[in-house]
Amino acid sequence: MLKPDTIVDATLAEAESVGWPELRLFDVAARMKVPLADVRLHYRDLDAVADAWLARGERAMLEAGDEPGFADLPPRERIARAMLAFLGALAGHRKVSGQIFRAKLYFGHPHHNLALLFWVSRTVQWWREAAQLRGDDRRRRVEEIGLSALFVATLVYWTADDSEGQERTRRFLDKRLNDADALMRRLFPAKPKSSPPQPRSDRSKRS
Repeated sequence: MLKPDTIVDATLAEAESVGWPELRLFDVAARMKVPLADVRLHYRDLDAVADAWLARGERAMLEAGDEPGFADLPPRERIARAMLAFLGALAGHRKVSGQIFRAKLYFGHPHHNLALLFWVSRTVQWWREAAQLRGDDRRRRVEEIGLSALFVATLVYWTADDSEGQERTRRFLDKRLNDADALMRRLFPAKPKSSPPQPRSDRSKRS
């Protein structure tokens, strides 16, 4: 029985050969030696296959939060690990992933443009969940804006990064998180700890 993940894998493999812009699902079906109608049973179009591929990154991001000791890490480290897990899941087809993002941004496809905006917003929400971030409503809104900008910037940088293990992307993310930490400390300074009440002196007790 044809499985959805098999279709995704075959689609990405075909895209590595011809490029995402030139990809056609009938060629994917031919690669798998199955009727095109069987592909349609699982995916309505090529963009749906792309969404399924990106969902693997989201799943890896969430699974990173299940690692032992993850919750004990500082928030900055949890954010970084979740993002790197997302990128790591897509790293096997980094070039094609970049082509997918560019296709979704194509000016002539407004339905794809809107879908990409919603996807970024939804993925950032799950990123916050994966990183187990807490805070009041004001802090949450600021974090969402900052993380959305960081998510997009990191994706753009990553798609062009051919360094070993995407090391340049790791350094890029680390620097941006350092900057974000400094900004958040200015916006939300730590409240000073109140001093414990002092014990009454013997004289005050006798008076």
